[in-house]
Amino acid sequence: MKIQWTSVMVDDQERAHRFYTDILGFITKHDIPMGGEHRWLTVVSRDALDGVELLLEPKGHPAAAPFTEALVADGIPYTQFAVDDVQAEYDRLVGRGVRFTQPPVEMGPVTTAVFDDTCGNLIQIVQQNS
Repeated sequence: MKIQWTSVMVDDQERAHRFYTDILGFITKHDIPMGGEHRWLTVVSRDALDGVELLLEPKGHPAAAPFTEALVADGIPYTQFAVDDVQAEYDRLVGRGVRFTQPPVEMGPVTTAVFDDTCGNLIQIVQQNS
């Protein structure tokens, strides 16, 4: 058993696709129409084209929006991404207009920062400290 897909629920797949590719730098892996307005839309890291795919999943279920809204209200990230250098990534993303809710903070073995993905989620970037 292995992890092949994970998802982040988004309120607008097209806006999410633009943000995750144009701003964050992920690559589109799959973009398959699923009938109606929804797609099987996944992105992957440029450094791991055959790695875990992130599904940009529409918030179609009635519980999805209240769940993600509660996380944002409490400042809890929906998911985390690993980076080599949180400060450098923070600087790069701020330069691209990304709004951070938490600047880089060292917390013992990790440094983290949290940003708004413009699609209804807070996302944390994490660096393992040596």
